[in-house]
Amino acid sequence: MTRVLVIDDDPSLRFTLEAVLSDAGLVVEACDGGVNGLAAFDLHGADLVLTDLAMPEMDGMQVLARMRASDPSVPVLMLTAHGSERVAVAAMKAGAFDYIPKPFDPDELVLAVRRATDWRELRLQNARLRTEAALGRTIIAQSPAMKRLMDMITRVAPKDVTVLLTGESGAGKDVLASVLHAHSRRADKPLIRFNAAAIPAELAEAELFGHTRGAFTGAQTARLGYFQQAHKGTLFIDEVGELPLAIQAKVLRALQSGEVQQLGGRTETVDVRLIAATARDLASDARTGRFREDLFYRLNVVPVRVPPLRERVEDVEPLVRTFVRRYAERYGMGGVEVEPSLVEALRVHSWPGNVRELENTVARLLALAPDERITLALWRALADGATPSSVPSSPNGDPGPGHPLRGRVEAFERKLIAEAFEAAAHNQSETARRLGVSRPALIEKLHKYGLIER
Repeated sequence: MTRVLVIDDDPSLRFTLEAVLSDAGLVVEACDGGVNGLAAFDLHGADLVLTDLAMPEMDGMQVLARMRASDPSVPVLMLTAHGSERVAVAAMKAGAFDYIPKPFDPDELVLAVRRATDWRELRLQNARLRTEAALGRTIIAQSPAMKRLMDMITRVAPKDVTVLLTGESGAGKDVLASVLHAHSRRADKPLIRFNAAAIPAELAEAELFGHTRGAFTGAQTARLGYFQQAHKGTLFIDEVGELPLAIQAKVLRALQSGEVQQLGGRTETVDVRLIAATARDLASDARTGRFREDLFYRLNVVPVRVPPLRERVEDVEPLVRTFVRRYAERYGMGGVEVEPSLVEALRVHSWPGNVRELENTVARLLALAPDERITLALWRALADGATPSSVPSSPNGDPGPGHPLRGRVEAFERKLIAEAFEAAAHNQSETARRLGVSRPALIEKLHKYGLIER
C-alpha cells in the first residue's frame, strides 16, 4: 500500500486531505507541522510527502530541504495558496515534484499524488533492474519495507562510505552487500567476502591481512590477505561481531590509515571500501567491552537495518515462486505447481531463520515431493518431523520415478549432505570429514543445494 505523509498546521485541511486520500485507497498519516512531520517520516517513512507551503515554526520550503537531504527519492508535493505561484516555482526548482494550488479539486489532488507515486515506483524498478543485471539474480522487494531499504541502498552505494548492515541471520545481508558493490564506483573491481564466524580465531588474522612464507608453522608459501585482494574494490566482512579483539584493532588501523601488515611482512597501503554485517547488537557489545567502541563508530557510519521476513510478508509469495523456479531447474524438474493454501501458510509463518529458512524449506519440499506439486500437507508433515518414508515421497529423498535421473540423484545427494551438515552442527570441516570429501568440494555442494548462502 502507498503511504502518504500529510503535513499541514490547519486541522480542518488535514482532515479533508486525509479523507480524500484514504477514500482513494492510500494509507495516510497526517501531522500538524513540519517538525512533527519530519519526525514521523524518520519513524515510519513514506512513499510521498504532501506539505503545505505556509506554516509556522517550519515552512514547506524547509520541509522540502530536509526531505531532499534525507531521502531525495521521495516525491514532495506542495500545497500553495492563491497568489503564491512564484514561491511554488521556486519550490519546483528546489526539488519539489509538483505543486497544488488551494482550493484544490479532490480528483486533481488524487491524480497528482498518483503521478508522483508512479514516478517513484518506476525509479525504484529501474534501480532494481540494474541491480539484477549486475548480480545475475532476482531482487525481491515488493513490501514497503524492502522498497525503502532498496532505495536507501542504491542512494548510499555510489558514495565511498563504510556501511554496517544489521539484522537477523538469514535476512539477506550478504545480498545487499552485493547490491552496494554493484552500484558503487568500484563495481568493476573485486568484491571480496570474509565470514568472521566461519574462520577459527587463530587463522582470521592470516586470512584478513595475509602472511609471508614461513611466518608460522605450515605457511609454506606467501599469501595475500583479503584486504590486499580487495585493493581498489570492496571488502565485505560478514559477522564482524565475531572478530577477536586483537584483530579488531588491526581492522580499525586499516580503516583509519589504509595500512595493513602481513604476518611476518611489511606494512602496505590499501584502498578498500568496507561493508560489514552482523546479527549481534554491536552497540551493546561495545558498551560491555566485547567489541571495540572505536571500531564500532568507524563501522557505523551508515547503519542499515535489514528487516526480518516477518516484517515484509508481501515478499514471501514472490520469494517462494523464485525459489521454486531455481530449485526445479536445479533438480531437473518441469513446471512445478504450488498449492495456494501452502503459499498462504508460508506467508503467515514466523520464519525465525528468515529468507534462508524459507529457501531451504522450498528446496526440501521440492526434493521430497512425490510429483511436480508441493502442498500444504507435505510441508506440515515435514514440519512435524516426518521422515521421507512417512510423507508422500519415495524413500531416501528420491523425488520419484516421474523425475529425470539427474534430479533424483541430486535430491538424494542433497538429503545426505543436509543430514550430515545438521549432525555436525553446521561445522563445515566436520561435515566434510564425515562425508569423506574435501572442504572446498563440500562448500560448493552446500551452495549448490541452498544449504548456505553465497
